[in-house]
Amino acid sequence: MNYELIKLTRPHHWVKNLFVLLPIFFGQKLFDMHLLCNAVVAFFSFCFVASSIYCFNDIIDVEDDRRHPVKCQRPVASGKISVSVAYVIMFLLMAMSVGILFLIPDTAMRNATIAVICAYWLMELAYCIVLKRFAIVDVCILSVGFVLRILAGGMATGIVVSHWLVMMTFLLTLFLGIAKRRDDVLRMMDSGTAPRHNTKRYNITFVNEALTITGGIMLVCYIMYTVSPEVIAQFDSHYLYLTSAFVILGLLRYLQLALVDEKTGDPTKVLLHDRFTQCVVLGWGISFLVIIYL
Repeated sequence: MNYELIKLTRPHHWVKNLFVLLPIFFGQKLFDMHLLCNAVVAFFSFCFVASSIYCFNDIIDVEDDRRHPVKCQRPVASGKISVSVAYVIMFLLMAMSVGILFLIPDTAMRNATIAVICAYWLMELAYCIVLKRFAIVDVCILSVGFVLRILAGGMATGIVVSHWLVMMTFLLTLFLGIAKRRDDVLRMMDSGTAPRHNTKRYNITFVNEALTITGGIMLVCYIMYTVSPEVIAQFDSHYLYLTSAFVILGLLRYLQLALVDEKTGDPTKVLLHDRFTQCVVLGWGISFLVIIYL
């Protein structure tokens, strides 16, 4: 039963919530222990609310999951956890998400973060119920969810989130979302059955073009960010553009996984298992850390 509860809450997906820590990283406050504690609290708050949504998603999709060759093993679909128990866990996790935020001492910061968490929860409920049925809207909603993660990190620490960070987060997660939809299209072509309600509104030509467009815009946006006068002044460094090499390598690697290896169904698994991607992310993080903090 304990293992099934872990499967239901999908803690391996908590790595996505590291986006919550981006504002304190880019805000050059990473070593401010007070703000770092606030950011970590916001991180775990988002972990709990995201797991709450995973529970709801499994409840809503239980019949579709039972017909899926892989998803039929999910705790609710397999009957190992009942729908009623899943609802209890869902609301308990949401309560934990809001409750942990009371560890943030500043009332204004805490209330603003709670507002973002609640907005995310309501948006994701709407996504699970109806919005995920609409192609393009579905990946945009997922990307907005990541933007809300960085906004939560900004609210919890009192750091103003720059428009650059919002744009790059949206574009990056949109790129990853489209790559994931590409795997759904390939699965539909092989089996003749659409794994999602909206998969029929995608095809290989469309997703390949969309990947190229979003990947290109994301890269240009990042390079513009690194050479922007305001950013150079903020970090007092003219060397941020050097980190673009890691972004290019990461983009090319993900395109290789998508177009050659066809292994981008779950971006989290790619990050956790692909050594090349891990090295690129680590290299980017270290290089950025050295440039803006040393």
